[in-house]
Amino acid sequence: MATAIVVPGRSSMIDIRITPDKQELGRQAAALGAETIRAAIARHGEANIIVATGASQFEMLQNLVAAEGIDWSKVTAFHLDEYVGLPVSHPASFRRYLQERFVTPLGGKVTFVPVNGEGDAQAETGRLNALIAGRRIDLCFAGIGENCHLAFNDPPADFETKDPYIVVTLDEACRNQQFGEGWFESLKAVPERAISMSVHQILKSELIILSVSDTRKAKAVQHALEGEISPQYPASILRRHANTVMFIDPAAASLLKQG
Repeated sequence: MATAIVVPGRSSMIDIRITPDKQELGRQAAALGAETIRAAIARHGEANIIVATGASQFEMLQNLVAAEGIDWSKVTAFHLDEYVGLPVSHPASFRRYLQERFVTPLGGKVTFVPVNGEGDAQAETGRLNALIAGRRIDLCFAGIGENCHLAFNDPPADFETKDPYIVVTLDEACRNQQFGEGWFESLKAVPERAISMSVHQILKSELIILSVSDTRKAKAVQHALEGEISPQYPASILRRHANTVMFIDPAAASLLKQG
């Protein structure tokens, strides 16, 4: 089932596609992503995308790497965010996550631009900012955090900075989510800082595909779609983006008043 919800305060529509379960959510999100990548390659000879991590992306990535008709050698994939100070050997490393679930299944054909949080964080943001500068971004895959964060832009998010990548401080709700999902052995072990793609850079993507599931995301979805557009609810800024599609299951949609 798919429905478009008109959200107060926006001049266009945010496309909400409600799926029966998380497996179908991942399949549909990947299908739209694959279609977009193929079209970008046909039009421009290449595609530039942003890939995300976390529990929300498991099924989507599984289906995306299996999609047919994509010349991955013509795709550059930028990494959305990474913890500062976390080695790539750690189970929670997002570089490791994407290497295992995205780069390796594709046989290394895709050009992957990872975020390395192990060294000087400011130097790393400078390196990444130079690499992404001036790039057309055809597609961004993302999710929404329990605190309504977008990437690692926790509330209150910086809606103003133009830098593509920034160093951020993670709030307690975000860190609790990472611990609760089983990525770390304790809350104390969750890093307090991360390198994140900025809100401004995410909004430069021609298409944003969100994957959002589970009851624990329902309040964040409600704030993102029906509350005020505010740095206190970072994902709410997507209502100012011209082309965002949210794939969502009934549990995550359960608090919405519309549709």
